[in-house]
Amino acid sequence: MYNNKLRYKIQYLVLHLLFIGFFANAQSLSGGIEYNEQYRPQIHFTPKKAWMNDPNGLIYFNKTYHMFFQHYPDSTVWGPMHWGHAESKDLVHWVEKPIALYPDNLGYIYSGSAVIDKKNTSGFGKLGKTPLVSIFTHSNPILRKEGQDNYQYQSLAYSLDSGNTWTKYNGNPVLNNPGIKDFRDPKVSWFEQGRKWIMTLATKDRVTFYSSINLKEWHKESEFGNDLGAHGGVWECPDLISFVVNGKKIWVLIVSINPGGPNGGSATQYFVGDFDGHQFSTFDSKTRWVDYGTDNYAGVTFFNTKKRKLFIGWMSNWQYANKVPTTSWRSAMTTTRELSLKKINNEYLLASKPVKEYEQLNLAHSSFKNIDLTDDFDLTKKIKTSIDRSRIQLTSDYLKSFSIILSNDLCEQLILGYNESQNEFYIDRTKSGKIDFEKGFSKRITSPRLVNNNKVDLTLIIDDSSVELFTDDGLTVMTALCFPQKKYNNLKLKSNSNFLINNLDYWSLKSIWNNN
Repeated sequence: MYNNKLRYKIQYLVLHLLFIGFFANAQSLSGGIEYNEQYRPQIHFTPKKAWMNDPNGLIYFNKTYHMFFQHYPDSTVWGPMHWGHAESKDLVHWVEKPIALYPDNLGYIYSGSAVIDKKNTSGFGKLGKTPLVSIFTHSNPILRKEGQDNYQYQSLAYSLDSGNTWTKYNGNPVLNNPGIKDFRDPKVSWFEQGRKWIMTLATKDRVTFYSSINLKEWHKESEFGNDLGAHGGVWECPDLISFVVNGKKIWVLIVSINPGGPNGGSATQYFVGDFDGHQFSTFDSKTRWVDYGTDNYAGVTFFNTKKRKLFIGWMSNWQYANKVPTTSWRSAMTTTRELSLKKINNEYLLASKPVKEYEQLNLAHSSFKNIDLTDDFDLTKKIKTSIDRSRIQLTSDYLKSFSIILSNDLCEQLILGYNESQNEFYIDRTKSGKIDFEKGFSKRITSPRLVNNNKVDLTLIIDDSSVELFTDDGLTVMTALCFPQKKYNNLKLKSNSNFLINNLDYWSLKSIWNNN
């Protein structure tokens, strides 16, 4: 299959040029990057230009966080995939680096992961240098065009200079396709008890586990998910992580699905159970969601962050990702979040919160106590600063129906809140601004409340084109894009019930691009 490399290279170049021509965006992708275009997020990572989707190869090495990502540098719509690259010292401020992995004669560079091979099990390390090894999916456009099912397979690349440059393994692919269309997105971790690497791989609508002692030769261990979880679409971007809760090791398997999310389109589910190095088994058969919003997909965790489980997702949805109304760039990542596992009513539930490092962005702070929402509370008049880039935290001892309304002078409004009769949180973007680019974008997004007490804590992060809601100690999370045609400049809190807010704190936030 791979011997006639010259023929393949010619075919690949022809296809690549045709792809560029077909998907070329009318907007120019050249020019200076000011990071102040309409809708450009100010506290979330975005590429300087062009298309981005899944986070890949999240890794912490030599006091630097590396984020690789699916990237098509020639257009603002999805195309032949590369691995983009960004670095951060604090999980908040990111510096975009040169492209890490380019398509080659084996195909496009799809999603995957990266590990630190401390013991040099791969043999890639030289002169005492520890290798970083990326494990990714090659997707062969020629085989796909010919109608063959085995066009995706797993390959390796390694770096000996802290991730700045990468060399592809000349023995690629290291895991061949058994003959299925969806065979991708390897997430690799070290299983200490068995002294082996474990690959968690998305295979059709389930996960297959493989093991290896050297990252080059892989043995199938087991499959999971044939009759569990949501099956409205293809499974993608799995991740297997563990927590210690009350002295007991608990495993969580994260799996994205498209379509089939609780509010339509893409979403990420998770399962809680045990993993013995061979097989993953769940404690129950319930389907649970990492984020009930429509815009947190393909999220995975960092390698080598010890007890901290740090998670980033792609802040978009395949239902409309190619159509959102940005121009020179497209897509952002979520805030970096720290995951935890909590035992609630004899169930283990995954919680997530923005990492504490975001506190360095705090600017003006205002604090209010005992707010009675019998009358509307106009926060904008109280703070006298812009609310388009801000963080709000509120607590109450007795939760009742309420709403938070973001609006602008064009009468566009985004409404978030809680509905007591339905016991659900919601984000309503039916009048939020630009909504006509895709018929399914304009909707009311909901999430059930997962705890039974009356107390509530809520954190809301507002950026130019997104909101992220965290409540009930991170057990309920909702992420949603919004595209107001003029920045929101008003924020009111309302309630038709006698809802009393004990504490409300507001911070305006610095931009991660220009510190203002």
